Parts: sequence; C-alpha cells; structure tokens
Amino acid sequence: MSRGGKAKDREDGPERKCIATGEAQPKSGLIRFVIGPEGQLAPDLAGKLPGRGIYVASDKAALEKAAKKGLFSRAARQPVTPPEDLVSTLEKMLSRRVVDLISLARKSGVAVSGYEKVKTSLDKEEARVLIQAVDGSERGKSKLSTPYGGNYIGWLTADELGMAFGRQSVIHAALGAGGLARRVVEEAQRLKGVRIGASDADRGGRGRRKG
Repeated sequence: MSRGGKAKDREDGPERKCIATGEAQPKSGLIRFVIGPEGQLAPDLAGKLPGRGIYVASDKAALEKAAKKGLFSRAARQPVTPPEDLVSTLEKMLSRRVVDLISLARKSGVAVSGYEKVKTSLDKEEARVLIQAVDGSERGKSKLSTPYGGNYIGWLTADELGMAFGRQSVIHAALGAGGLARRVVEEAQRLKGVRIGASDADRGGRGRRKG
C-alpha cells in the first residue's frame, strides 16, 4: 500500500466503468447507485441494495458531472433527478462510515489515539496506518511519520476522529494490521475523493515525514 492512503493493485472483485469518466476500475474506488421504484437516486455505499448498479468514481468532479450532465438518466434509461446536495450528502455518509470503522477498530483493540500512544505504536512497528486530523497543528503532526510501507489518512477533522474514540476531539491516531485497517483505508480513500477531489489528492493526503 502507498503512503497516500490508497491501496495499490487491489484485486478485490471485478471492475466497473464510471459513467462520468468512462474509465474502469475496481469497485472499491467507485460509488454505486441504484434507482428506486419512483426514479429516485439512492447511493449504495455498501454495495448491497437490489437492482442494477450505476457507478461513479469517488471523485467530487466526476459526481458533479454525472449529476449536472444527466448521466444518471442516460445510464438508467429513465428520468432521474439527482439531489442538489448529492456531493455533500455522500461526504457525510462516507465520513460516518469511516468514523464507524475506526470506532470498531478501537473496540477490537487495533486502534489507539493520543500522541504518546501513537508514537509508541509507531516505534514498536505495530501501527500500519497513521491518522492525523486535518485541522491539527502542523508542527505537532510533523513529529510523527507514516509507517514504512503503510498508509496515511489526513483529511478527517479532529471532531470526526473524536467521535471514533468517544472523545471531544482527537489529533493523532493509529491502526494496527488487519482487515479492519484495510477497510478504513479504502473507505477513507473514497471520502478523500469526494471531500477533496482527485485533482487535489496528492496535496491532501501525503504521509508525513520527520525532518
């Protein structure tokens, strides 16, 4: 896996084509939508709702293009009116999924928070994912480094991380190895695309280094 939070060369199922970009990629990097009985557009983040799926890249620009250019209607072959707040709604839904997954990792004993605990986990090479609040002190965050060969998540807020750990706010957190960590990274990657946009992904998600 790469430093920017993106799992590389994932082979986790068949690819699907984004209706906005025309590019095919693993479903983990896309957002699935289904059309309800009255033509309503329903995001299916878990990929479990019945019906034919329509896929859009987890990217703010791609989602806005799909909504504004009538691409959902074209793909569904019927009138579809996406909500005006589609991107912001998806951002909130994805944020909630990431927070819930980190909370589950905490309850499973594979997530820690707080500078000292995170530093210890990194020093012992137990941490595989470093998470730091986007609104935390840059000076404080620069003192911790992304684990070698691991991942960095830096686009959650301190309040969002706080929710995951049952606290008011959290700046530093780390996840150990395991399936939960991979799920957090993948869902956080989707959130980054919707929240920041793919064009700004490198600026918004690079791991931090000492020095």
